[in-house]
Amino acid sequence: MKSQTKEKSALILIETQNEWMHEDGKLRKLLIKDEQMMLNSITNIEKLLDYSRKNNIEVIHVGLRFEKGYPELANGKSGLRKAIPIAETFPINEFGSQFYESVKPVAGEFVVTGRVGASGFTGSNLDAYLRNNKIENLYIAGYATHVCVESTLRDAHERSYNTFVVSDATSAFNKTQQEYFLNEIVHHFGEHMTTKDFLNK
Repeated sequence: MKSQTKEKSALILIETQNEWMHEDGKLRKLLIKDEQMMLNSITNIEKLLDYSRKNNIEVIHVGLRFEKGYPELANGKSGLRKAIPIAETFPINEFGSQFYESVKPVAGEFVVTGRVGASGFTGSNLDAYLRNNKIENLYIAGYATHVCVESTLRDAHERSYNTFVVSDATSAFNKTQQEYFLNEIVHHFGEHMTTKDFLNK
């Protein structure tokens, strides 16, 4: 990446937390049907993060965590607002909501707070941080491809950011979902690339 592009770019890591990435994570055990795709994504996220840190590309961690009893999602009748409290995922200050050890934030990396929805922008300070730091190009990786990665991609596009999904550094629950997103969805809201493409930009 040229230095000018680097200054205006950020690697956005969506839910790189134990719920997805750790072998004991609830969502990893409950939803992931293609274990190899998940393992590949972990390896590639580690590569993206290492490259970004060595090349002074901004890294932003977009986690998800809820207060005890899930008051933020109170009275959810359907969708994630209903499912998350039932599954008891991403409880604040507990194992599932902790960032995965190999990709956890280091000093100087921004950790988004306030998020309460599928998009990394919903209720959070992400948009303010990006605009105040003049970041225009978002390289998105993480979980799950067809849910929170897609929601963040759509939202970012609507907010006029240049959006790129690093496809092999994401994982859906299965290959059908992953391929549908890459073939039918992503081009409406941005572009996709591989980890190799990112490392060679």
